[in-house]
Amino acid sequence: MHADLVAVSEEFRAAQAQLHRLIRSVPESRWHQRPDSARWSMAECIEHLNLTAKAYLPLLRAALERGRTERRLDRAPRRYRRDPVGWLLWRMAGPPVRHRVKTTSAFIPSSARPLRELVAEFDRLQEEQLRCVMEAEGLPLGRIWVRSPFDPRIRYNAYSCLTILPRHQQRHVWQAEQVAAALERAAR
Repeated sequence: MHADLVAVSEEFRAAQAQLHRLIRSVPESRWHQRPDSARWSMAECIEHLNLTAKAYLPLLRAALERGRTERRLDRAPRRYRRDPVGWLLWRMAGPPVRHRVKTTSAFIPSSARPLRELVAEFDRLQEEQLRCVMEAEGLPLGRIWVRSPFDPRIRYNAYSCLTILPRHQQRHVWQAEQVAAALERAAR
């Protein structure tokens, strides 16, 4: 697999491992607690990631299919590059949170599903996203465009999309870690 895609896969796996470490370290009874009314619970952070993955997967699959059918003689470049909009969103997406972005209503978590269900869904969706990374092999990802499900006026190349998703996961797992720390301080 292309070295840049291997790096993307590693980012997805790192976010997943970070989440599972957090799950092991925080009692299940705290996962649905909010540190205050303006912040999400740890479980809501996971649900937000699941909502995001469910919105992006069809867009990403469609983009990859377009890349396969429109491929011509294009080959994957030696190095993939994010477009300027994709780079900016990638930069803003990671932890620590420096730029707060208002989440659109479709991505605001609304249920209090059990933690096991949320994590099982996260892991399943993670495997689907990793499958998309593998299917991107050999495609000219810099010339395949994806529209953001958060704001359809925004578009970026498929490579940017693939790099933004795990970075967004790292942001919200970091956010969940901050919630865990706040709950721990409040319990003392």
